Amino acid sequence: MFDLQPTNEENMGMKRGRITSFLDRQQIFSSRSTDLLRAITIRVALIATIFGCTASAIAGDHGNGASGASPVARLRQWFQTGQASWYGLHFQGRKTATGEKYDMNALTCAHRSLPLGSWIRVTNLRNRKTVLVRVNDRGPNADNRIVDLSYAAANAVGLHGTGKVKLEPVTNDEIASFLLAQVPANPILDLQHLLPSR
Repeated sequence: MFDLQPTNEENMGMKRGRITSFLDRQQIFSSRSTDLLRAITIRVALIATIFGCTASAIAGDHGNGASGASPVARLRQWFQTGQASWYGLHFQGRKTATGEKYDMNALTCAHRSLPLGSWIRVTNLRNRKTVLVRVNDRGPNADNRIVDLSYAAANAVGLHGTGKVKLEPVTNDEIASFLLAQVPANPILDLQHLLPSR
């Protein structure tokens, strides 16, 4: 007859194998949880950075916002005045802070601290012309300037070289109205030149 009972050495090997596979599973779980924890930490830091930039733009010391007011009220009261300049052909096609290519014919600007992607109203204080622009880059590099406008934005407000401007926040309704005004009144008629001739 055969003895099917494991010996002590075999018993110890089976236990050791179970312990080893248990430790392997714990290590896999631990590395997965470390990766998950790392991903969560990165996301939280990114969100905090985004909200920090927004808060610094709202609570910056360049405006006239009251310190006791709510963030929305401070944003509505925020403004900044100073020298503006423009940048054009030399930067055409270069990568901006948002990752898009700079287009001198788009209504965009570079600002040091306003959130990327936000919209502001720029008013030329010499002639009172205004334009809405989207912040898509960081700058200006010159310390005595508050904003660098694209060529198109500078042209829209009549800025040649440098000039004194006022920056103000805009509402979503103002942005929507501005963007709709850019659409042709009758897009079908404006696109007829693209249709094949008969």
